[in-house]
Amino acid sequence: MFLVGLSGGIATGKSTVVAMLRELGCAVIDADVIAREVVQPHAKAYQQIVHHFGTEILLENGEINREALGDIIFSQPEKRRLLNSITHPQIQKEMLKQILKYFVLGYRYVILDIPLLFETKGLTKFMKYTVLVYCDPVAQLSRLMRRDAGLSRAQAEARVASQLPLAEKLRLATHSIDNSGELEGTWRQVLRLHAHLDTSLAFLWARLVLGTAVAGLAGLSYLLLQHLLP
Repeated sequence: MFLVGLSGGIATGKSTVVAMLRELGCAVIDADVIAREVVQPHAKAYQQIVHHFGTEILLENGEINREALGDIIFSQPEKRRLLNSITHPQIQKEMLKQILKYFVLGYRYVILDIPLLFETKGLTKFMKYTVLVYCDPVAQLSRLMRRDAGLSRAQAEARVASQLPLAEKLRLATHSIDNSGELEGTWRQVLRLHAHLDTSLAFLWARLVLGTAVAGLAGLSYLLLQHLLP
């Protein structure tokens, strides 16, 4: 099995592409869903976030007000780095659990839907391929303001600016999907990507390496037991 990292700029339509890939039967792990789970009141990260950001970011029911927290981190880079240092280890731990689940189920590859894939140093080295969903900057800003109706233009621009420029992400990605136009065009690009992933032989090498490692560990364990047991 191999890993495919999927990312995009804010409001570029990544969720649309993910829905298409799921329709095609792909295994997708959504980092955003996991991110919401790890900051629930019962979670370890929740206590750390409240400690550093204060109770002002909480809703009446005790849950974190994502909009209030977003206003802070999008305008203060040091606060954004602090939040990431709290949540990312927990998110990655849960993602690893889900990757192992899909491996056991026999999937050829797993797509990791990670909004900040290219901003988070170190993650891309684990991906066989990286995919960027993008659109033109004018459409991106328009979609963001339409999606989050309460945002002013300045706030929307600040959120776009808080991420790596799309041009830089395009340079880093191995594959890209232009979501500037009609859905039919996006669907055709997704079909091409799916065909490429399905015909990739990368998973064979991964299973071969893993099988060799498991066999080696089994042999080592056997030798140790032979020497340690009477």
